[in-house]
Amino acid sequence: MNTVKERIQSILNQLPDNCSIEDIQYHLYVLEKVRQGLYVADQGSTLQQEEVEGLLNKWLIE
Repeated sequence: MNTVKERIQSILNQLPDNCSIEDIQYHLYVLEKVRQGLYVADQGSTLQQEEVEGLLNKWLIE
């Protein structure tokens, strides 16, 4: 497993030289959200498709 520093360096190496700070922040944000999502999934704290559809049906206008 790569360290956080190595993962960030990999992202920086893939971005163009003229990228903005906002571009870097966005990629770091996405990386963190994916990491959090994988952690939650590993903990079994996810919902089944049917459960999500039931929740969404309460919010959607028909």
